[in-house]
Order: sequence, then structure tokens, then C-alpha cells
Amino acid sequence: MAAAVVKSASPAPTPWWRNRRLIPWLLQAAIGLVVLVLVAFLVGNLVRNLTAAGLLLSWSWLGNPAGFDISETLLPFDAGLPYWRALLAGLVNTLRVVVVGLVGATLLGTLLGSASFSSNGLLRRLARIYVELIRNIPLLLQLMFWYFVVFLALPNGAAALQLPGLVLAKSGLYLGWFSDPLHLSWQGPHLDGGVWHAPLRFTVEFAALLTGLVAYTAAFIAEVVRGGVAAVPTGQWEAARSLGFTPLQTLRRIVLPQALRVIVPGLNSQYISLAKNSSLAVACGYTDLYSVAETTLNQTGRAVEVVLILLGAYLLIDLLISALMNGLNAMVQLKER
Repeated sequence: MAAAVVKSASPAPTPWWRNRRLIPWLLQAAIGLVVLVLVAFLVGNLVRNLTAAGLLLSWSWLGNPAGFDISETLLPFDAGLPYWRALLAGLVNTLRVVVVGLVGATLLGTLLGSASFSSNGLLRRLARIYVELIRNIPLLLQLMFWYFVVFLALPNGAAALQLPGLVLAKSGLYLGWFSDPLHLSWQGPHLDGGVWHAPLRFTVEFAALLTGLVAYTAAFIAEVVRGGVAAVPTGQWEAARSLGFTPLQTLRRIVLPQALRVIVPGLNSQYISLAKNSSLAVACGYTDLYSVAETTLNQTGRAVEVVLILLGAYLLIDLLISALMNGLNAMVQLKER
């Protein structure tokens, strides 16, 4: 009878402070409550300060005339257009640098990373020296070097550096292009009255910023590519060599496609870093989104609104890059059947 009584007795309830399912939820709820209280305090303090200064949040100023010009923009703009148009022109300039920079940094970084596996000892050492040198110098200093030391030191007029289809001058970079693509009519840079003319022209500010971003980001991408290639088993190289593939063919057709599974996740962070680093364009005098926003803030005094626009714009750019790279990463991953 005693044994039967023991078996029918129900187990004692577990105290709430020892419940392994309840404790994590309570901890998360407490942390969430603290965060909400902190955010409410900060927002309330901000509203009180803005009210005292007579600067409640308002977006009507975006329709006022900007009153300043933008030296370089793909969108038509003049001082009589509103602030929102100026910010849009700055955003387009930022996207221009980011897109071209991503392409250039990817190409250069892939070449540098692949050179680390070259059979040529000199090429391997030069690639390693470039990576270690560029990665350990602050980007701001590199941008100032390219702008003040390199591009602003270029000569003008007939003394400009002339290459086939390319002219490097203090007034800008001039590139030839097909004036009539259907008939392949090529038009190169030409000098007229001491001034260079070409179908494509880039200012030295844009060129210095782009060169600095590409050179800096490519050094980090080279390490990502090197790590991805090193992750491919050496047997793949040996098998390709036994089939008569050259080292370049092996790298391009066999190794790099397999290394993409390791490379793509690392590229995501480097691409986002390039987009954020483009805000250093102010060091080169290039009118990007940050530069236009800074001028807008100085004229309107709308610090909170301008900062919110900057935060939202760069966040949107980074999220777009991350979404595209996540999609690419899903494509290159092995699919199990």
C-alpha cells in the first residue's frame, strides 16, 4: 500500500525562479522594458529641448530654395531649387561613387588575392606588400594623399599626362568614348584653346575619392579572396594540373567558383564599409550626400532632421547591399538533394 501511495503522488511544482523556460522570457521582457524606458527618456528630453529652442520637428523647410550650387552632379541643379532636390543630387553622387567603387574594388581585390597564389615569387611579394601597406594606413590620410599630392599636382594644358584614350590633368580626367556606337565612331580627348575636351570627364575630386576608396577596400577584399581560395582543397589544383589546365585556367574555372561560398559572406561587410567610407568625400571636396547635408544643416539649423535623413539614407544603402549579397550568397551555396 505504501508503494502504491508513493506512485500516485504528483510531483511538486517547479518554482518560477528555477523554470528554464520562463526565466529567459522574463529576462528578455525586463531588458526590453529598460530599453523602452531609456528611449522614452531620450525622446522626451529631445522634444523638451527642441520646444525650448523653438525648433520642433518640421519638414516644411525641404521645399525652400537651397541657395547654394553643387559643383558636380548628374542631376540638373541650381541654387533656386529646393533643399530636397539638393539632398537628392547629393545622394545620386554618393551612389555614383559607391557603385563604381564596388566594381573597381572587386576587380582589383580579386587580382591581388589571386596573385597571392601565383607561381611568380615577385608577384606574390608585391601583392602582400600592397595589402599590408594599404590596410595599415588610415583611409582619410590616403584620400588626402591622392587629392593633394597626386591629382592636384597634375599639369594642365599640353603638359597634361596623355595616354591612349585618356588624359590626366589638374582640371580633371578626360576619357574617350564612342560618339556613334552603331558605327564605332571613336572620339578621344582633344585640346582646344588650351582646354581639354572629351566625351567623358571626371573632376579630380571624384577621381581622388574613387581611387582612394578602391585602393583601400581592394586590400581588404584581397584578403577575403585569399582566404576563400585557400579554403579550396589542394586536390582540386592537382586534379586540374593533371588534366592539363594552366594555373590561370585552374583558378578561373575550378577554384574561384568553389571559393565563392567562402568569399561572398566576407565581401558583404567590405561592400558595406565602402558605402559608409564614402562619407569621407568631404576630405576631397567632392559634393556627396554628407557634404550637401552639412551645408543644409549650417543654413537651416535643422540638425535633427538632417541627421535623420543621413541615417536613413546610409541605412537604406547598406540594407540594399546586404540584401543583394545575401541573395548572391544563397545562389552560390551548395544545394543538398
